[in-house]
Amino acid sequence: MSAMREVVPRGDESQVGEVGPVRSVGYWFEDMPFRKAHLLAATALFMAFVIESWEQLALVYVSGDLGTAFGIDEGAIGWALSAVALGMIPGSLVWGPVSDRIGRRAVCLWSLAAYGVIALASAFSPNFTLLMVTRFLSGLALAGIYTVTFPYFLELLPSRLRGRAAVYLSIGWPIGVLLAVGVTQLVGGLGWHVVAVASGLAGVWVFAIRAWVPESPYWLAERGRHAEAAAVLRKLGADVPEGTVFATSSEGAEGKERAGQPLDLLRGRLLRVTVLMLVVNFAFNWGYWGLQTWLPTLLQDKGLSMSASLGFVALSAVFMIPGYVSASLLTGRYGRKKVFLPYVGLAAVSGVAFAYADTLTSMYVANFALSFFCLGAWGVWNTWNGEFYPTALRATGYSWATAAQLGATSLAPSVVGYLLARATGHSSTILFIMAFLAVALICASPLPETEGKDLE
Repeated sequence: MSAMREVVPRGDESQVGEVGPVRSVGYWFEDMPFRKAHLLAATALFMAFVIESWEQLALVYVSGDLGTAFGIDEGAIGWALSAVALGMIPGSLVWGPVSDRIGRRAVCLWSLAAYGVIALASAFSPNFTLLMVTRFLSGLALAGIYTVTFPYFLELLPSRLRGRAAVYLSIGWPIGVLLAVGVTQLVGGLGWHVVAVASGLAGVWVFAIRAWVPESPYWLAERGRHAEAAAVLRKLGADVPEGTVFATSSEGAEGKERAGQPLDLLRGRLLRVTVLMLVVNFAFNWGYWGLQTWLPTLLQDKGLSMSASLGFVALSAVFMIPGYVSASLLTGRYGRKKVFLPYVGLAAVSGVAFAYADTLTSMYVANFALSFFCLGAWGVWNTWNGEFYPTALRATGYSWATAAQLGATSLAPSVVGYLLARATGHSSTILFIMAFLAVALICASPLPETEGKDLE
């Protein structure tokens, strides 16, 4: 039986247990090497992010066929495209606290498996109402893995690589965009049903996550499952002695948070962070999604054909990748805030240039710059956003962030569609969208820097 241990500050050897000072889980990540176990976990969660991107965009590129099949106008199509995001809002608010209580891994497995079944069923919807219901339910299911992916990944990474590696995980988004464009071009002519079937088949990836991704050692230690946490740390490359008991947030002065209790996000030091975080998530996602959803339509208003518009979207997605890579390299050196703020500012400037572009060349250059800086900033934000809260509330906090993002994702297509239907104009519509990036920039400025700090 293990002896009782008293928590001691890092580096203080005055109080020890049977195997030395009681350390937090984060201590064992400080000098951890990057091993095959990390690579397999990264691959599994990367593909989960690809699936998430695919699901939110695939039907966008066959929306014309969707409208024809059900006899609906642009407004109804907008709601059909938003249905998954609408389902993900309550889903994220449920799955996040559940993850803090039953574990990251269990939520990923149940969520992705349920999504696969429901998404497959949506392909056989006989009418528009049933399509809306099944897409809403598939969003409700998908929200679990969507909410947990980033905090889960952060809790498996060596500290020195956490920022850079998590930004690379974000590259799954443009890969999903490219996949959606490519597959819809190949099989879209067969109808929207085929694209929906492909979405359902993505659920088989649950077996890769089950095989390659261990439970978070932070979560295991927080729940008192110290032997299991130590086993995961050894698998990841740490030399953790047998019988180790870890210090947890519930033992410290700041440890009054209860696992998965949403209202704790609005108490004490977390209140200011939570309010700012929610505004940034909503405004930043509106600035991205409001443009992304209607980009093919906006480009056609500029005179491009549908095929040329999709090619434009694909090239924009390619330019997202170097944006992520550059942000990854910079965040490890300069920190989250000093990369995120300039990238958002430059994305907004690029968006204004895109709004007033009067030649095809200037339109390409401006939009590619917008893609580069906006998605580079997203990569940093996905990491930064997952580091604000202690382990007992990390997934819960991220679930609120996800809900704010998805609120923008749900509203932006309909609002922008309304503006377009009222002939507001290409330039003024884009300027309206870009104003939200300015709001995100202002509200992110007071948030705390987390680069180089251990996860709580």
